[in-house]
Amino acid sequence: MTGALLLRPWWLAALLPLLALAWWLDRRGPSAGGWEQVMPPQMLAAMQALGVLGGGPGRWAAMRPLGAVALLVLGLSGPALPRADAPVLRRTDSVLIAIDMSPSVARGPALAQAQQVAAALLQGLAGRPVGLILYSGEAYAASAPTTDPRTLQTLIAVLDRDTVPGHGSRPAAAIGLAARMLSDAGQVVLVLISDGGGVDAQAVAEAGRLADAGARLWTVRIDGAAPEAPPPPVDALDRLTRAGGQAVQAADVDGLAARLDRGGDRRRDPALSALGYRDLGPFLAALAALPLLQMLRRRA
Repeated sequence: MTGALLLRPWWLAALLPLLALAWWLDRRGPSAGGWEQVMPPQMLAAMQALGVLGGGPGRWAAMRPLGAVALLVLGLSGPALPRADAPVLRRTDSVLIAIDMSPSVARGPALAQAQQVAAALLQGLAGRPVGLILYSGEAYAASAPTTDPRTLQTLIAVLDRDTVPGHGSRPAAAIGLAARMLSDAGQVVLVLISDGGGVDAQAVAEAGRLADAGARLWTVRIDGAAPEAPPPPVDALDRLTRAGGQAVQAADVDGLAARLDRGGDRRRDPALSALGYRDLGPFLAALAALPLLQMLRRRA
């Protein structure tokens, strides 16, 4: 019985009034419909033995309906065992990683830090679909969400200053592309890895639309911009997450991966989780027919 559980344990609360009723019936004793007050004990015992009056052989005859109800309640509580042939369900709560490949990042030490952050996220989100977006002046879908981290690890490892063409930094393009990549934005988490450059009113507006669709936006700030690039405002990434999300530092990426993984678990449907168990409740509830059949046979 290793791994056994109850799928609907709240039904067990119905056993409490049944136990109280059984205790009351036991204290009251067998009932003969009032004949025990006017009939001699010998005659009453003979009539009960014939089954004409209540309280016949087996003082627990009145308990049979309660036993049937108790079996039904136990069946409704859903005793279950793990299924060896349980269907494997693919998780649909995807994470999109958007890496800033603008010159201020790609031409400085910040690129190595961005690669380390992305690799740490992949390791912490093992088993969850993860996609990759690269952006500078434009945004590009480098990989659709996949559960195979090796594909993304290879892409991230070979990133260099010439990977993404063009100049500038437009996080608005990356956020807009993330919203278009998956139709159900409510199941998307976007992690934007950037030094904060290019955050403008359009990027803030795109972040707001993404939050309105139910998605979450997290930003990871990296340092080490190219020397010739002007430093972006310190609170630039905070502006993106005000509509829904949070900004963290690169040193906190392990904690971010753990929080994202727990958030994905909360989205799972309990009905889908129950598919991994074989419900024995219907078989147990069918046993309730046995005491009912005994009652019908006695009355025949």
